[in-house]
Amino acid sequence: MNEDQLRAKGYDKTPDFILQVPVAVEGHIIHWIESKASFGDECSHHAYLHDQFWSYWNRFGPGLVIYWYGFIQELDCNRERGILLKACFPTDIVTLCHSVPCP
Repeated sequence: MNEDQLRAKGYDKTPDFILQVPVAVEGHIIHWIESKASFGDECSHHAYLHDQFWSYWNRFGPGLVIYWYGFIQELDCNRERGILLKACFPTDIVTLCHSVPCP
């Protein structure tokens, strides 16, 4: 579901996408994706963690944040707690297939 669909269901702060079927990225399960058209600096990232990301984590589980213009590598320190940071859409996604043959 995308952000507009989630808001129509009554969610106030929502990630850009909720995955109907979770995927794995670098060995971590992902339930949602948030895309930021910005650079992930310390000040803005901590504000996003407080105002958005932990709220998403509480409601939807672990997720992925994509900073289009990169981020300070040291900020990617919450992977084990369930928030991954990437500078682009990952290419190493592992999908879960249910009763339908995987392509």
